[in-house]
This record gives sequence, structure tokens and C-alpha cells, in this order.
Amino acid sequence: MIQGSCLCRAIRYRVAAPFEEVHHCHCGMCRKAHGAAFSTFAQTTRASLAIEAGDEKLVRYRSSEHVERTFCRRCGSSLFFTFDPFPDAIWVAVGTVDGDPGMRPQGHIFVASKAPWHDILDDLPQYPEYPPQA
Repeated sequence: MIQGSCLCRAIRYRVAAPFEEVHHCHCGMCRKAHGAAFSTFAQTTRASLAIEAGDEKLVRYRSSEHVERTFCRRCGSSLFFTFDPFPDAIWVAVGTVDGDPGMRPQGHIFVASKAPWHDILDDLPQYPEYPPQA
């Protein structure tokens, strides 16, 4: 089982199923939300995610028409995001996982809008926007 928490540990969660995919996202919104060159998110089902503590500390912010981001009210940690076209899915910020997430990133997404000061130096696939859907 995957477990995670925010920086102040007020919010703790668990994921009952293995992650389905992991990507580094280079979009401008993820850069701003994380204060970094990119964010790393893992996809799972909403049914697999359980908040074990701190549900009252969760704050949601609609960052675009179809995306809602969830973070900690106390420490500001970015925790999750949802994408309206996939109502059964939720993405977990991998940096909040306590321990090994059990999967490695499979690629870089939204590289068309990556930070101009960051060079991608690994051999993972790069996609201008979303990766191809299976």
C-alpha cells in the first residue's frame, strides 16, 4: 500500500492500488503550483485514494476550466489534482509519497511549455502536451 502526507503531516493519505502511470509535467500551472521546473504526478482511481487524517485541512482550487488542485491549508503542499474529463481518476503529487511509489516516471508531458531555463537530460519520452491515450 502506498502512503503519503503533506509537509506538516496534518494530511495523511493512502492509495490501495498500484499507480497506473507517472509523468513529469512541465506545464506552467504545475511549475507555479510546485515552485519548480516541473511536477511529478501519479495516476490512480479516486476509489483507491483514502484520506486517513486531515480531511478538514484540504483546500481545493480550480486552476483551469477542467482541473481542480488540492493542497494543504496549513503548509501549502500540493497533493492531488483531478481532471473533469476523467471523473474516476485522481493524480497524486509523487513528492508527497512517503517511501517508494512503486513506479518510475514514464515520460515528460507538456514539454512545449517547459521552463526555458530547464534542460531535460534523461532519455524518457517527451510529449508536447498529453501523452497518447491507450
